[in-house]
Amino acid sequence: MNKRVQRLREKLKENNLDAVMVSSPENRRYLSGFTGSAGYLLVSHDSSFIATDFRYFEQVKRQCPDFVLVEIWGAMAGWLPEALSKLSAQRIGFEASDVTYNLYKQLTELVSGMEGNRRPQLLPSTELVEALRVVKDSEELEAITKAINIADAAFQEVVSRLKPGMTEKAIAWDLEKLMREKGADGTSFDTIVAGGPNGALPHHHPSDRPIQQGEPIVIDMGAKYNGYCSDMTRTIILGKADDTFKRVYDTVLAAQLTAIATVQPGMTGEQADKLARTVIEQAGYGDKFGHGLGHGVGLQIHEAPRVSRNAKDVLEEGMPFTIEPGIYLPEWGGVRIEDVVILEGGKTRVISSAPKIGA
Repeated sequence: MNKRVQRLREKLKENNLDAVMVSSPENRRYLSGFTGSAGYLLVSHDSSFIATDFRYFEQVKRQCPDFVLVEIWGAMAGWLPEALSKLSAQRIGFEASDVTYNLYKQLTELVSGMEGNRRPQLLPSTELVEALRVVKDSEELEAITKAINIADAAFQEVVSRLKPGMTEKAIAWDLEKLMREKGADGTSFDTIVAGGPNGALPHHHPSDRPIQQGEPIVIDMGAKYNGYCSDMTRTIILGKADDTFKRVYDTVLAAQLTAIATVQPGMTGEQADKLARTVIEQAGYGDKFGHGLGHGVGLQIHEAPRVSRNAKDVLEEGMPFTIEPGIYLPEWGGVRIEDVVILEGGKTRVISSAPKIGA
């Protein structure tokens, strides 16, 4: 029996829904195991359907043994009304954060055309499946850890051979290529390599600029393994560090280590963020740390829980998330240090292992 579907059915009861239509690719994969690029799940209290087209019929049979296949041939009108009738559900949720306005119009038009006694009510739902995904099971943690290990190994290998004059683009490509060679499905996101003043841009896109001796170099990277993401940032320097680098780097490292040591289950994302932010503010760089402390990781690179100012998400055991404080100084550069941690036994455990300067 699919335990994830059973947990979703409990959520349906809590939200007074008879069924839900799942359109988000990540939620679809989480519940069914389906890795194809197109399809829908229809889950009620006693039925589970997966609708997809000819490209994936055989794939569904292999990956989704707990779901009944609904074959899509042509437009939605050719299959959805019949599938909804089979659900015998009156109150059907749809994923409001994923469904586009055009798709919503299609859905409402099709439902309005169904016979009166068979016509369900479509209701927007939010965070139904996402609420299940936030705490990871052992299989998920194994995949996340593998993704982290791949990225960590690629980072250490590439950094060991960095030299002044190499371009940001060339370094990013080396990292991505090596992650693939070490078993990654791909990257979690576009790799960031930001040398010197480019490091002041938290999401800088690698350019043809050569890295230089004595400047901060921010590397933010992640691998994807079996669908699950990793996320790690290190700031390095080639040659001798100046006083500014030492001061900024030590502040960011102290902020990160403080948060890692003191975050506990039951805290909100806002409280966790404040642990690190206070260290940076006390050092005089409060206005130079403009993003949140972290975010959850899983099938998506950014998912719940949110760990930032004003985040009310409650941190619980089994939740992996990042701790990534940073300081960004225009014209000079930036420093960010990021690890994925998980709450276990009342405290955080750092999963990442790539070395940091001074730690």
